[in-house]
Amino acid sequence: MSKIYHIVKAGNHWAVKNNGLTLSGHNTQKEAIESGKMIAKLTNGELSIHGKNGRIREKNSYSSNPFLKG
Repeated sequence: MSKIYHIVKAGNHWAVKNNGLTLSGHNTQKEAIESGKMIAKLTNGELSIHGKNGRIREKNSYSSNPFLKG
C-alpha cells in the first residue's frame, strides 16, 4: 500500500482514501484532514487535500527523510 493519502469529497461527507480505498469517513473536511494528518504522520507518508471541485489544493509530506519534503 502506498503512503499517499487523499482527503476527498464523498457525497455529502469527506473521506480519507489510499489507493482508492476509503480509510475513514467524516462529516467535515476539517475532521478528515485531522484524521489524514495523523495517518500520514504515523506512516511517514504524504497527504493531498482536495477541494470540493476535486483538485488538489494542498500537499504535505510527513516523511522523516528531509530530502523527500517539498
